Amino acid sequence: MNKKDYINLAKKSAVLQIKELKKINKVFNSSFIKAIDLILNCKGKVVFAGIGKSGLIARKISATFSSVGVPSFFCDPAQALHGDMGQIEKKDILIVFSYSGNTSELKNMLKYANRFRIKIIGVASKPDSLLLKASDIRLVLPKVKESDVTGMVPTSSTSITMLLGDCMATTVMYKRKFSKEKFRIFHPGGNIGNTLLLSKDIMVTGKKLPIVNYKKNLGEALKIMNQKKLGIVVVVKDKYIAGLVTDGDLRREIKFLSKKTSLQKLMTRKPLVVNENMPASKALAIMNEKKVTSLLVVSDDNYKKKNKFKLKGIIHIHLLLQYGLK
Repeated sequence: MNKKDYINLAKKSAVLQIKELKKINKVFNSSFIKAIDLILNCKGKVVFAGIGKSGLIARKISATFSSVGVPSFFCDPAQALHGDMGQIEKKDILIVFSYSGNTSELKNMLKYANRFRIKIIGVASKPDSLLLKASDIRLVLPKVKESDVTGMVPTSSTSITMLLGDCMATTVMYKRKFSKEKFRIFHPGGNIGNTLLLSKDIMVTGKKLPIVNYKKNLGEALKIMNQKKLGIVVVVKDKYIAGLVTDGDLRREIKFLSKKTSLQKLMTRKPLVVNENMPASKALAIMNEKKVTSLLVVSDDNYKKKNKFKLKGIIHIHLLLQYGLK
């Protein structure tokens, strides 16, 4: 076989699946609306279940719901026979995936949910299936052509099931006004969490800030710079930023300075400031561009006024590196 056929075969499979996925629109009906309503008004947890490949999909969708702040977990119907069903309470919702809807391992879980009046959202392709008959809300998946050479291996069917689950999650996110900031709260670690970090999340604040009154001399400023160990000291006048002195300034001018030197003669006036809501990754880019190791952070409202700035915090290059930003 010509190895170039690999790409042609893969493209053929992809084209077929993309065509079949368009059938998802058939599921967006009154039942879908009821399902979203039920999830939005759930007072407990959203429990997902499924067997085999449907189980893997259910696990993934459950993880997605959890990552956006919807209490959720996966319950294996087979393991549930040995006590796991005790985790499911009356105030919870059970969402069960099964493309055929007739998976025998689901029977006991469905009986348990019906007995204790736990609401079930069933996702299957056969309206008269065991699953959908036991469900309070029935999401009927369209019949799709599988994309493998036999037309039997779950490919298009698993893709469309996953797509429906993701659409449910994104609809709930939109209605709950989920934001990047909320996402960051649920993802404090990892690459995604780091890219969503804001300046205010990692800045030095309060007593750790190297601040000196503009009337003080260089000797007093040096003492504060050494104590705070950020390599800078911020000169303030009437609580507003008047200037900035860096250890680099001192190295360049050391021959001409004494401890009694006025800070006003040495400081950089109108130093660069950034908004507290600026992404930390952008702050790092500015540092690299300006070749500085620290940035002064001011409040969002103060930044918009573009006049006098009150210092709210300082971002240091070491802090950015500690969070894995580079």
